[in-house]
Amino acid sequence: MPSGGAFKWAIRQEKLLFPIKAGIHTINPNFAAIMKKNIAIFASGEGTNAQRIMDHFKNSDVARVALVVSNKADANVLNRAAKAGIPAYVTGRNSFYEGTETVERLRAANIDLIVLAGFLWMIPDSLIKAYPGRIVNIHPALLPKFGGKGMYGMNVHRAVIEAKEKESGISIHYVNEQYDEGEIIAQHTCGISENDSPEQLAQKIRELEHEFFPVTIERILRSL
Repeated sequence: MPSGGAFKWAIRQEKLLFPIKAGIHTINPNFAAIMKKNIAIFASGEGTNAQRIMDHFKNSDVARVALVVSNKADANVLNRAAKAGIPAYVTGRNSFYEGTETVERLRAANIDLIVLAGFLWMIPDSLIKAYPGRIVNIHPALLPKFGGKGMYGMNVHRAVIEAKEKESGISIHYVNEQYDEGEIIAQHTCGISENDSPEQLAQKIRELEHEFFPVTIERILRSL
């Protein structure tokens, strides 16, 4: 999927009020909420990775999932967002690639990091330029192998099995203008048995995604 590299960001200065009572400085109770980072999750389907991310940050003092974006009106990830009380919207192809609505919605939600969790559209240049180094994707193989257009889901696992690879894994990477070519942040591997089917490999990969994607996102957010 469609990177950024080093973070070069001006520090956001928030005006915080510290009420004084009897000569003691009391911390504004909204301080933690002000300092939390905001995540937008982009997903196209079931949303199991999105669910893990929502759960991970549900009571976090680091960040919250503030928005879910999908390109499919019937994607189950929208039901997951509704159940979690997280705002969501469905984008159309024309507005996503030619309009400004997506960027406007992200800015209105004060999004700090965009996370692609099974989002099947290539990210347009306009969105990459609006959030340079702030868009992260997860790929179900060890890049640079088995990446590129059309390499997603079971397509990847079948290709890995057919190539008789001894291991596979996940690649968490920044998004740039080319499919799956952004700077790699982290990779985690699993072995492939001689008799593993693509479905069995998919399950191994899913377990890696659920274990490592949320914690890697948190590590990125702590560095912002």
